[in-house]
Amino acid sequence: MDTDRTRACRTLATDPEAGPAPAAPEPGRGGAAAPAPRTAAGTPDPAPGSTAAPDPTDPAVYRTAAARSGGPAGARTDVAVVGAGILGVLIAREVLARDPAATVTVLDREMIGSGATRRSAGLHFPRGADDTARTLAAESERFYADLHTARPDLPIHPLAMTVIAPEAAEERLREVYLPEAKLRWTTELPPAVPALPRDHGAWEGDGCQYADVHALTQLLAAELRPAVSFREGVAVETVAAGPGGARLTLTGGATLTAGHVVIAPGPWLAEPAWRELVAPLGARVKKIVALHVDVPPAPGDRAVVLDTEDAFLLPLHHRGHWLFSYTCQEWDADPATVDPALTAGHLREARALLTRYAPGLAAHCRSGRVFCDAYGPDGSPLATRLDPYGRLLFAGAAGGSGYRLAPALAARAADLIPSLPSPRKATT
Repeated sequence: MDTDRTRACRTLATDPEAGPAPAAPEPGRGGAAAPAPRTAAGTPDPAPGSTAAPDPTDPAVYRTAAARSGGPAGARTDVAVVGAGILGVLIAREVLARDPAATVTVLDREMIGSGATRRSAGLHFPRGADDTARTLAAESERFYADLHTARPDLPIHPLAMTVIAPEAAEERLREVYLPEAKLRWTTELPPAVPALPRDHGAWEGDGCQYADVHALTQLLAAELRPAVSFREGVAVETVAAGPGGARLTLTGGATLTAGHVVIAPGPWLAEPAWRELVAPLGARVKKIVALHVDVPPAPGDRAVVLDTEDAFLLPLHHRGHWLFSYTCQEWDADPATVDPALTAGHLREARALLTRYAPGLAAHCRSGRVFCDAYGPDGSPLATRLDPYGRLLFAGAAGGSGYRLAPALAARAADLIPSLPSPRKATT
């Protein structure tokens, strides 16, 4: 993987003190990049011949004078978040939870929650393929449980869960599922699954829920509006960083100067404004396909996770039908051009898999949703610095688990902003 980020990072053209950029950091495993070299006072080492930059951990430096951000050209903000999906909105929420006086601007070229968030299945269950994913899943589960307790009116729906896998996989299941799942063997199958394939077993689990992610994102954003400037229909055309901050140019010629910028683009990794910055991370975009099963779920129906196949059946009670998500192996999709319509191949693949477990539902798969999402190079999501000054950050590549891991990823992104208090405060 090419880790030379100095080619992608430009100093601010209007910063006369900026000088040559220091050497790019070497990213750690899982995409977490090491910070730029720092002096004893905590600032990045100045480039030869340049004036030392102010200490970015000093609130007096990063704090802007504006009571609200997001005004006309020349506006300033403490934190700019690019991307108003569930992750971007939770990043804004996390920043304010840690520092209520911070000014935050969230920008999106479309409407809030109109990208991958709008098409998300919204399933959360306590599972992670590796230590990183399990840690993030456990933290996110606590967040959503607390949020649902504090706000039972939000569209978060607790749900029973059955996991189906080969009997020989039980030891592995107990490794990848969190202790909070309380995974337990059962001989009682959900009504949607009349019988198991040979040598397969079923386990019940706790901690499962699903959400109307688009509606949830809209509601959380509405609560943030008194303190956060949301700029919908505004695209970022360029982004540049210097030791004193970052500057974005926006559609219409406006500019926005920020102490830190968090890029949370979902599958839009190749946007010109940040393509060169993000490319060294090695993230890729894969197509996500889910079929709508035109059978109304009964009140007691539960989620069915086909663990080996990385697929699931989800009763969408609020929509009145089931959703079947399976793993589509179409890589390097472009969210700007992906066809949202199911193909005959999608229907054939999904029906063949579903017939093994729920043949009564397979015949009712006639429609669905197609989009894409970003995946980290080793399967783990990313929260990392993009420039030597630590002013530009990336959060995402959650591999189809954006809703499931968003609270923890938002916290990791906030951890990379040195002026914010840590540890994080409760956010419910």
